[in-house]
Amino acid sequence: QVELVESGGGLVQPGGSLRLSCAASGRIFSITTMSWYRQAPGKQREWVATATSGSSTNYADSVKGRFTISRDNAKNTVFLQMNSLKPEDTAVYYCKAVLTQSVGTGLYPYWGQGTQVTVSS
Repeated sequence: QVELVESGGGLVQPGGSLRLSCAASGRIFSITTMSWYRQAPGKQREWVATATSGSSTNYADSVKGRFTISRDNAKNTVFLQMNSLKPEDTAVYYCKAVLTQSVGTGLYPYWGQGTQVTVSS
């Protein structure tokens, strides 16, 4: 069994910063990619950023230059540093890990339960 737990969400004023964390635990052999997604009220879930096990990163255009994704591979943890936050960044943020649980098994995605980020004055 694998569990992903996010933390670090909250209420912040426009222009402020937040740092989200997501720790994966349980039966994990290796994690290939760890990503952040978000879902605003009434909208579909959208991809935000991805970090590979080799430390390459990719970002959605809407957050490029403001958000930074990073990983601590030894702790199976991914972070999302969010700066210059805007009201349109308000959403529930979810982390996703694509991993294998043992040698020879396939890659499967696992999701966290989400953490609320609200940007408002």
